[in-house]
Amino acid sequence: MQPSPDIQRLLSLLDQAYDHRSWHGTNLRGSIRGVSRARAAWRPGPRRHNIWEIVVHAAYWKYAVCRRLTDGRRGSFPFKGSDWFRRPERGTEQEWRADLALLHLMHQSLRNAVEQLESRDLSRKPPGSTVSRFFVISGIAAHDLYHAGQIQLLKKLRT
Repeated sequence: MQPSPDIQRLLSLLDQAYDHRSWHGTNLRGSIRGVSRARAAWRPGPRRHNIWEIVVHAAYWKYAVCRRLTDGRRGSFPFKGSDWFRRPERGTEQEWRADLALLHLMHQSLRNAVEQLESRDLSRKPPGSTVSRFFVISGIAAHDLYHAGQIQLLKKLRT
């Protein structure tokens, strides 16, 4: 079944912020394209987040929004905790690639959850939320773009 026009627009918004071409410039996936493990692990200062941690943070919030939309169970994210996850300073290329794959998997799961919604669902609040599904979905797209910009700045700092 084809999603409604409202849902299609939200999917387009999510995709432009994550990995589809758009007018605004680099999206989240574009900001990490070609980033090596060493560059991803570089920290601009003590107690500052690096690109690697931002990638897993973005994956977590895609998971959290998906869970809100589907009323899924808590605690099913691959890492313990929430929001920010410390990543290895000297992690391997394989570990870095696994976390990139996690980000992509969480995006696909989020897209699938949004595709299952109907237009009338968008104005309703997910269980336990104070804002509508529309607000949550548009917010996660903005979250991707915010962190894409942050990653672009981090890459420029380490040239």
